[in-house]
Amino acid sequence: MNLEIAPGVTGLLGPNGAGKTTLLRTLSTISPPRAGDLELFGQKISAERSARLARRRIGYLPQDFGYYPSFSVSDFVHYCAWLREVPSRKASAATRQAIAAVGLSERARDRMKALSGGMLRRAGIAAAIVGSPPLVLLDEPTVGLDPAQRLDFRRLIRSLAQDGTAVLLSTHLVEDVGAACDTVIVLREGELVYRGTPANLAGAARDNAPGDSPLERGYMTVLNSDETVQGVSC
Repeated sequence: MNLEIAPGVTGLLGPNGAGKTTLLRTLSTISPPRAGDLELFGQKISAERSARLARRRIGYLPQDFGYYPSFSVSDFVHYCAWLREVPSRKASAATRQAIAAVGLSERARDRMKALSGGMLRRAGIAAAIVGSPPLVLLDEPTVGLDPAQRLDFRRLIRSLAQDGTAVLLSTHLVEDVGAACDTVIVLREGELVYRGTPANLAGAARDNAPGDSPLERGYMTVLNSDETVQGVSC
């Protein structure tokens, strides 16, 4: 795989086992690449020191994230800012800003263990964006969000892209990709089989492909094709 992530919102699609989470863990420096080179912010990641420097500039929300149940939402997001080494003089304001961005200001003092599943997910998103990292990696961020919250999430992601952030969003929800993403990547069995715009992916749909929308049919067409879709190089 030869892949470059640019500023803007990139959607990452693929069936279970395609390698989406593995890719995100590699880009977040949690897992080393199995082969080849990983370069972040113009620097090759070759040792723990270079990985730690890169982590200061990466926001990462895994599918299942850990937290101390007794922490308040504010404590949790502030702690994640500290882990990313956000300067102490900026951490409190950055924490409030991130919590407000996900609509949890009124619950900032609530303990994490008292939150619903959707609120927990929003707290995780706040932890990923606190301090305005230039690279944000989100693994299934809309799981547990209701339709109104998903609309708010899309607006938030688009606003991050307008500020020059590079967002890589892994999801099974094709409609979220169509609404929020500039670029779509499709993985199949660890291989990159499509990279392009949502509109071009929809245009690749075959008439007999399964799906309820042109974008879903284009996605299924790519997955079931024996060849890599033209324009995949990046």
